[in-house]
Amino acid sequence: MQADVASGAKLPESGQIASEPVNQGVKGVAEEDLLRAQIYGLLSRALAQPMSDETLEIIRGLNGIDDASEMGATIKALGDIAVRTTRGKAEEEYSALFHGMGSGGEIHPYASYYLTGFVYEKPLADLRRDLMEIGVKRTDVSEEPEDHIAFLCEIMHGLIVGTFGAPSSLAHQRNFFNRHLATWAVKVFEDLEGAESAALYMPVGKLGKLFMAVEAEAFGMVAA
Repeated sequence: MQADVASGAKLPESGQIASEPVNQGVKGVAEEDLLRAQIYGLLSRALAQPMSDETLEIIRGLNGIDDASEMGATIKALGDIAVRTTRGKAEEEYSALFHGMGSGGEIHPYASYYLTGFVYEKPLADLRRDLMEIGVKRTDVSEEPEDHIAFLCEIMHGLIVGTFGAPSSLAHQRNFFNRHLATWAVKVFEDLEGAESAALYMPVGKLGKLFMAVEAEAFGMVAA
């Protein structure tokens, strides 16, 4: 089976993260895994392109999260900042972070860049090979290479909920995560959190950093 994928996975219809119940189940997927999928979907949607009005409205709704954990507080902080951020300001910030003034922004969110110092290198070739095995092919919606952090978060979302067929086992999810995210994802999110231009995207970076660390720890306990 093949599935077309374009960076920018949508959040489930409930639009709830972390502390809220999941209103729409996916057959064969546990509630805690659906919550994981929602966070991957949120990260993908926030990072794939400048935030649309729809995306900003979803994120603004997160300011109602009531969760005392560090991750819950970070999600609420993201919602709070989004309430004070216009779409124009969000677009300006995204451009400064990821595009810059024609020479690239502060953040280069590609596995190849973080692992080799250059884009379009071996990590991208390895990823494309694994995507072919999953049955994933790109659409023309995004010109970004597939090792963009947003695209990889979208793939993890799809593996969990079964976008590419049946929901993947935790072992399969772990293998993909370890091959394509574990070695660099925390670092790119740390860099985003600390970027000079980051305001709205500062809590996005912190959320990604915290979540990737939790995922790495949890996958470490999954049997081979």
